[in-house]
Amino acid sequence: MATFPQRPRTTPSERIRSHVVRRILTNKDTSALLHATDVTPMPSSVEGLGRPAESVGLYEGFASVDKVPEQLYREYDVKRGLRNADGSGVLVGLTTVSNVHGYNKVDGKVVPDEGDLVMRGYHLDDLVGQTHGAGRFGYEEMAYLLISGRLPSAAELADFKARIDSRRELPTGYLSLFPRTTESSSIMNVMARSTLLLYAFDENPDDTSPQHEVDVSLSLLARLPRIAAIAHAASVAARDGSQLLVPPVRQGHSMAETVLDVLRGDEGFTRDEAMMLDVMLMLHAEHGGGNNSTFTCRVLSSSGTDAYSTYAAAMGSLKGPKHGGANAKVGAMIEDVASHVERWDNDDELASYLERIAVGQAFDNTGLVYGMGHAVYTKSDPRARVVKRYARKLAALKGCEDKLALIEGIERLSPDIIRAARGTNKPICANIDLYTGFVYSMLGIPADLYTPIFAMARLAGWTAHRMEELYGSGRIIRPAYNSVIELRDYVPIDQRG
Repeated sequence: MATFPQRPRTTPSERIRSHVVRRILTNKDTSALLHATDVTPMPSSVEGLGRPAESVGLYEGFASVDKVPEQLYREYDVKRGLRNADGSGVLVGLTTVSNVHGYNKVDGKVVPDEGDLVMRGYHLDDLVGQTHGAGRFGYEEMAYLLISGRLPSAAELADFKARIDSRRELPTGYLSLFPRTTESSSIMNVMARSTLLLYAFDENPDDTSPQHEVDVSLSLLARLPRIAAIAHAASVAARDGSQLLVPPVRQGHSMAETVLDVLRGDEGFTRDEAMMLDVMLMLHAEHGGGNNSTFTCRVLSSSGTDAYSTYAAAMGSLKGPKHGGANAKVGAMIEDVASHVERWDNDDELASYLERIAVGQAFDNTGLVYGMGHAVYTKSDPRARVVKRYARKLAALKGCEDKLALIEGIERLSPDIIRAARGTNKPICANIDLYTGFVYSMLGIPADLYTPIFAMARLAGWTAHRMEELYGSGRIIRPAYNSVIELRDYVPIDQRG
């Protein structure tokens, strides 16, 4: 393992002279904030009085103006969701980062195909299979590939890991601020705020030079596991009334080992567990420029804004239940199925309950079978194929083979059930989310960390796309919206009804 110099230790007087100490406001300094009586941001109603009649237009006026008639979308050929009428994505850019393949277009029509994910020219199966076949962790190698554009030599990989190791510690003064803000209903929200807070500890945060961009990325790869773990520990401490303990920094760990170490502490973890988590990190590291969080990253990057703002925005996108937040929803659905289906290995019984979910009569009554279907993949999701292969070994070790068989049953039976419920013949396959929660639960990872771990892994892909946008495209993203409003005459305020 190569070593990379740690930041030199400085005395308090040296830090003052170098102007790097940032004053932390005390409660006394901010005492005015302690007198606030309204602890929620919603002023929509007054306690005991409800909402006044004068507020109807404010809260309900949108209903008469924001819903554009369906025929206008067809008339103007609007690509809602940046999707073509056949469901394929609108072409908005070119990339050398990755290729998410799920169909071919023949004579302008979508033709389903087996899914494939290629990163910088290498198939996902090869990247995971070769590293794990050699018995080594692969996420760092994949991150280097995504950021630099090529696979590292042994020396380059050792240097890359050492640079990440050198930034495991959080900046001086950061923990004086950060733990106070960690209690939240969402650790993804905490991670976004913590990323923005790191901006204040960067001496030149608006620098968008390649060297600074790589440095920011590596520092986040190093720090996000501890930040997420502290956020989780803070929520547990607040719930239980216990003391918040900040986990120590350990050198020489891979990303997967770091995540498990800060979560498990003295309990420890096995190499098989760390290798399984490493697979998950590799599967989540990158998924094309068109997925919502990566496109968010590219949109912000195209404006020239700083890396911290960009990655925080991408985390906000990933948090959404239609994107990265779907993994927790899948986990809840699987538990619901498990509790309502007595014989998991009985296809008729399982199909009967899945039919109720598909028509909106069970689980959350939305008619969605979570973990099934994808915007690009049609016949198969290559990430789901890979995760199943590795999950079987861990499931055998953990005694969870029955639960894995149940999930595979959902994958096998759901496509026909969904097609029948929706009256379509569209190909439907399982996506990786169907298996993510199951794997994480076997690893003892709390559900509120499922999406944060996704974000840690995806940072490498976000970095690659951000740099491609900054140094390749060079043009701010600015799509068009046709206006369908009618002109009106201004009415003086005393004549308005």
